[in-house]
Amino acid sequence: MTKKAASAAQPDALPSTEGDVILSAAAMLALAFVVGVVGGFGSIIFKSIIAFFHNLFFLGSFGLYFDQDVYMPATHYAWLVILVPVVGSVIVTWVTKTFAPEARGHGVPEVLDAIYYRDGKIRPVIVFAKAIVSAISIGTGGSVGREGPIVQVGSAFGSFLGQFFSMPARQRNILIAAGAAAGIAATFNAPIGGLSFAVELLLVSSSARTVTLVAVATVTATYIGRIYSGLAPSFDVPKLAMFEDHISVLYSLLFCIPLGMMTGLAAAGFIQSIYFSEDWFEERVKNEYLRHGIGMLGIGVMLYFFMRYSGHYYVEGVGYATVLDVLRGTLSNPWFLGLLFFAKLLATDVTIGSGASGGVFSPSLFLGATMGAAFGNFIAMLFPSLSLNPVIYTIAGMAAMVGGTTGAVLTAITMTFEQTRDYSVMLPIILTVSLSHIVRVRFCPESIYTLKLVRRGNYVPQGLQAAISGRSNAKKMMSTSFNLVDISNFSQWLAEHSPAGDPRYSLITREGEVIGLAKDELMYLLRDEQPERVIEQNFFLVTGRTSWAVIMRGMRRKKTETVIVTRRQNSLKEKDIIGVITPHELVEHAGLDAELMD
Repeated sequence: MTKKAASAAQPDALPSTEGDVILSAAAMLALAFVVGVVGGFGSIIFKSIIAFFHNLFFLGSFGLYFDQDVYMPATHYAWLVILVPVVGSVIVTWVTKTFAPEARGHGVPEVLDAIYYRDGKIRPVIVFAKAIVSAISIGTGGSVGREGPIVQVGSAFGSFLGQFFSMPARQRNILIAAGAAAGIAATFNAPIGGLSFAVELLLVSSSARTVTLVAVATVTATYIGRIYSGLAPSFDVPKLAMFEDHISVLYSLLFCIPLGMMTGLAAAGFIQSIYFSEDWFEERVKNEYLRHGIGMLGIGVMLYFFMRYSGHYYVEGVGYATVLDVLRGTLSNPWFLGLLFFAKLLATDVTIGSGASGGVFSPSLFLGATMGAAFGNFIAMLFPSLSLNPVIYTIAGMAAMVGGTTGAVLTAITMTFEQTRDYSVMLPIILTVSLSHIVRVRFCPESIYTLKLVRRGNYVPQGLQAAISGRSNAKKMMSTSFNLVDISNFSQWLAEHSPAGDPRYSLITREGEVIGLAKDELMYLLRDEQPERVIEQNFFLVTGRTSWAVIMRGMRRKKTETVIVTRRQNSLKEKDIIGVITPHELVEHAGLDAELMD
């Protein structure tokens, strides 16, 4: 008749924290303040180091300041400017090869890897190696941004404090998130954006306590950063006139729909192209010095030809001078904007793919600005009577590209607002970012940060999914309260079934193999007329070691809410079934995990 399985077992034991000391709230607040101080001064020092290498290599002078919002003048090297990025590549390769290979790339994936797979432990040498190699990559013309390095530097310092005081991994991870948020906030003068970045991407559990600690760090870092950079936003441009005509608002929003879809496709292409570039260089050029040298030689050639034929280097460094020109309407030709988009895309792919160090946030802003402006100016030419302002689509495109590539939708919205301080374009930003993210996920499920880890076999949650630890697996989440019912006895069992007295789940078998799960919500509606419809036969089969991220993707792909856990891969034999997972277990485990991580 009915074969009973073991009832619910005790949860798996928590990882040992022997030797760790749980710090008080006051102590954590003090450490968060220290992290904020280091993040604020760290961003100032990092900008100064970039300026030093930029002035040294391009201008042949010594100085700790240059204005990234202004185009760099033509160097006196003439065509020899081609070799400047190559010289930088030699130094970058030597430092990364000798001291810290993980300093290559855009930084954030390594921070996520430390949080979810290495108990929040980041080597202290990263602070120095990442700052130096990223400053050289940016200062010698590499098409990368500042945010990735400053995130990794701030996170490394937070990890250092966490290891120095021997705290549990969950508290150490909070300091890592605080360090990253502090760096972002100070670098871009965006405290809300820094806080959102930590909440969306780095905090394993978001609660009033964890958010407060991150907030202390971001406020402290932003205050210190403003001593150096002032109160002005990153992109100080004239504000758009507030929308007064509701019809104009409607048309502006309607055109955000195709823009959001376009930026979503572009974001997916950008993500895939970066990793294609990495693979291409690694497969074809084995020597690391030669690999990075060839890539940066290509950047040097691009800089030379842009200066010769257009008057500016354009794609060099973070590209903020170009973004400002686009926002101000100085650059408005759709064809030239399209050229800048593809040139920046290629330059970023080659820079990171060949082995440079730097972030992808600034290149995403550049790509979004040029695509949005090209779209806006093209629409304005097609429909002049609508009097649409192309700057609306420039700003919306910037936010959409950032949100699409990083998967941090709230961060993209808040940071773009903080960088422009123009609330009148908030509705187009929200709509465009949301559509961009949806389209990108459809064509490229992983973000630019998580894809690097997935390629290693390390899955991490995206966006606000981090309430469930990426280290959770099926065995930790599953319910073992189930019984097995043979299909030949199903009708009799159905007539006698009592939810109060039976295990939580009932698995239906045929000839010794599971064929489905009896759905409680349908039993009393259908058991007399259509008993076969009570059985849910669409389920996802996993082993106990299957990670939370794989489970979620599998449920979404198979369009099911039922997961059956087995001892042996692909085995549906009765003796191999060890548990069941449904949304009930996911929610229950999320609550437990959040409580443990707080």
